[in-house]
This record gives sequence, structure tokens and C-alpha cells, in this order.
Amino acid sequence: MTALLTRPDRADLRPPTDRAATLLGRPMPDDRLRGWVVTIVLTLVAAVTRFQNLGVPTDKGTPVFDEKYYAVQAWQMLRNGGFEDNAGYEVIVHPPLAKQIIALGEWMFGFNGWGWRFSAAVAGTIIVLLTIRIARRLTRSTLLGGIAGILVICDGVLFMQARIGMLDIFIALFALAAFACLLCDRDQVRQRLAVAVAEGWADESPWGPRLGFRWWRFAAGVCLGLTFAVKWSGLYYMAFFGLLCVGFDVAARRAAGVPRPWIGALRRDVLPALWAIVAIPALLYLASWWAWFASESGTDRHYVEMEGIDPGFWGWVPAALRSLGDYSLNVLHFHESLVTPKNDPHPWESKPWTWPMGLRPMLYSYESGGGTCGSGDCIQATMLIGTPATWWLSLPMLGWGLWRWLFRFDWRYAAVLVGYFAGYLPWFTNIDRQMYFFYATPMAPFLALGLALGLGQILGSARRGFERRGTGLLVVALYVGLVVANFAWLWPILNGDPISNARWQAELWLPSWR
Repeated sequence: MTALLTRPDRADLRPPTDRAATLLGRPMPDDRLRGWVVTIVLTLVAAVTRFQNLGVPTDKGTPVFDEKYYAVQAWQMLRNGGFEDNAGYEVIVHPPLAKQIIALGEWMFGFNGWGWRFSAAVAGTIIVLLTIRIARRLTRSTLLGGIAGILVICDGVLFMQARIGMLDIFIALFALAAFACLLCDRDQVRQRLAVAVAEGWADESPWGPRLGFRWWRFAAGVCLGLTFAVKWSGLYYMAFFGLLCVGFDVAARRAAGVPRPWIGALRRDVLPALWAIVAIPALLYLASWWAWFASESGTDRHYVEMEGIDPGFWGWVPAALRSLGDYSLNVLHFHESLVTPKNDPHPWESKPWTWPMGLRPMLYSYESGGGTCGSGDCIQATMLIGTPATWWLSLPMLGWGLWRWLFRFDWRYAAVLVGYFAGYLPWFTNIDRQMYFFYATPMAPFLALGLALGLGQILGSARRGFERRGTGLLVVALYVGLVVANFAWLWPILNGDPISNARWQAELWLPSWR
């Protein structure tokens, strides 16, 4: 994999100054103040869109769709001090962290739409900020960072998931934060190796120098632990991002002229990476169950004692940990047996091959009647739907990204695609399982990043001349305007605004959307 992250040219034949320049690559843009102004302004725009009228819709004052699980469980946590206790309600099938975060909003605003959606809106706003900064780091362009921010602001999936009390927006947030930390770690490692090259001791060992404690990699491990503590799908991000981190390390050592970069990465980097990206997340996952461990009435808290399970070899493990293990096995069985009934499929179920283009969206709420829209029979609906102007370009983005990765050795596309596939490919391991489009939420920021990279190539470099740059700028501006217009068209069915039946039908572009 790492051979695909950088061009395997003969770095060992370059003079040290060239090696250092290769390691550092293009510098970050020097418009730091403008970069933060763009970031803050677009983040404020995102906050306005996410928080406006946040308490609507509800089901007669109660949660809608799967909020009925998570908002209620979060309220239980708020009442009980951090854990669920409704043993007769056997749908507590995810780790506690996201529900504890949802409970913070309920603590501030009460058990209402604002309360159980506030934390999701905060997470959705932070995703915009992170995407802008990540895109700026990937492209070394404040303009492209801002464009990526507009794409995520105007994405229907991220917008809708930021306005509903469910778990997937938190997976997207923490996975994206882990990705941002790995990019910062990559730049920091290359800066340290550039110093070693400039001072002439980078190749004193055939494995290269030790790089010291890597705080950004540690931070990535913390973010991955938070991802894991939201849903078990965080395990896949640990695996994919772990490989990405190793790939970055091998590529950096090769660029520094290290004689044996693979062995060097294995000796110098892999064991600390296992600690940061495996051990730290595992410890954080266990820590997220703090309230459950401290309780007496948490779901299955004393499972092994109540069931009289013989510990056998595992007798040395504390009973609380064994109860958590058996509870987790029961949850695993629930997920494995959650298959599509052959004669009674869920009307809004979708399979992963439909997700890249959003061919089967998800209806969250629907209510008809009344006349507040100027028509005799108004419809108020919220639908999880990816903005077609972005999601319908998923396949071209993936194709172009794979080309750039495999044949042009462009590490930026490689990194973005690793993040995208970490949220996508694992769902093909059990096709019979019930699946829904909202599982694709973590893919959305990486789609925006991939599109931003492609738009950067369309825009071209200023060195290519005014005419070439002007044409590219026109194409990019027209595309961004199309995305904004498409998002504005979908606005009523993303917000539950009252619309006529004719407008409702006009919003449903494809037969599979109905």
C-alpha cells in the first residue's frame, strides 16, 4: 500500500537538501489569518443552518424515527447518572458514549426536540470546521478549503443527521477528527525527518532515526477510541487508519533516504502505533462504560452472576468485565441476526451498493393535512437524502481518485479514499443484514474532500496562465453554485417545512426516492 502513497523514485540518489524538500512538500499557504476567517465564517453559516428551527419536527412532541430509541435512552442516562436501566427494553445495542453526549443536550434544554438534537447539531457544525481545515491541509489552498466547507454545509446527509438525535453524526465527527490528526502527524513526522536529513544523521541507521513521541498520533488514537465508544463500526476505522499511518511512515522514511524503510517503520513506528491506535481506543472504549460499571441496575450489569455462568478459564477476570463480555456477545448476536425478512422487508431499507449515489434515501417523518402552505392539503416531511449535485458524482470521484492513487501515486487521494472506504466496504461483509442509508453518514465528509481535490485540479495552478486559470475558476464557481442551488431546492424536505403535494412530488426525483 505504501508504494502507492509516493512515487518510488530513487530518493537515496538525491542530495540531502533535495530530500528535505521532498519530505516537506508544498508549504502551507501563508494566508493563515484569511484561512481562519474563512473557516470561522463558514462554520457560523453551518451553525445557523443546523440550529435554525431545530425542535421541528416531532411526533406530537415525541421523538421521530430512531430518536425514539436514543433520545429515550439518553434521558434514562440523565436520570440514572450515565447508564440505561430498562431491562425490559432490549434494544440497548450500542456503546454508551453518543447517548451520553445526547443526554448533555437534554440536560440543558429538557426532553424536547432541542434537547435531544442539540448535541448532534454541535457535532454537525464541528464537522464543517474540520473539513475546511483538512481540505486546506491536503490542497495547501484556502480557497479549496472554503469550497470543501460549502460542499459539507450543503450536503443533505450531514445536514439532516445534524438535526436528528441519532448516533451516526458522532461516528462521522470522531472519525474525521482522527483523520485530521493523522494528517497533522504525517506533516510533523516529515518535518522531523527533514531536520535529520539536513543535519546528516537520517541514515546513520539502516532503519532511520527514532522520531520521538508523536502527540498527533496519540490524539488520533483518542479520536478513534471515541469513535469505537459510539458504535462498534469504529473498529474498522482503527484498522484502516492504522494501515494508513504505517503507509505514511514508510513513505516518509523512503523519501528521507532510509536504506530499509519498511523494516525501519516496523521497528521504529509500528509498536508505538499499536499502542496509540489500538490500545488507547480499547481503554477509552472500556472507560466509556464507567457509569455502567459503577451501577447496580444497568442492563446486564450482573449478567454472569444472575445466569450462574461458570467462568472456567476466565475466572481470573473480574465479574464486571465478564458481564460486559457476555452482554457484548448478546449484542453481537442481535446485530448478526438483524436480517431482512424475506416476506416483510423494511420499506426504506437499502443496500450498500446504492449508497454512493444515494439511490435509496430514508424517510424520517411524514405528516399531511392542514393548509399553512397555501394549499388545501399540506405535507410536512423530513427525508435523509444526499444532495444529488455531490452524491451523484461519487462514482467519478472514486474512479478518478483510484487512478490518481494507483497510477499517479497521489497520497492525498489515497488518504481520502482510505477514509471513505473505511465507512463503506465493511458493510459488504454481511449483505443479508438490515441496512439503511444513514449508515453512509461518515462517508459524506470524505466525499466532499475527494471532490475538493478534483476541483483543485480543474482550477489549475496560477502558473498555467490567466486563461487556463480563468476557465477553471468559472467551472468550479458554476459547480459550487449548482450545489448550493440543489441544496436550496431540497430545503423543505430536509427541514419539514409545509409544502403542497405538487411540490412534494417535485422533490422526489427518482422512483427509488418514493
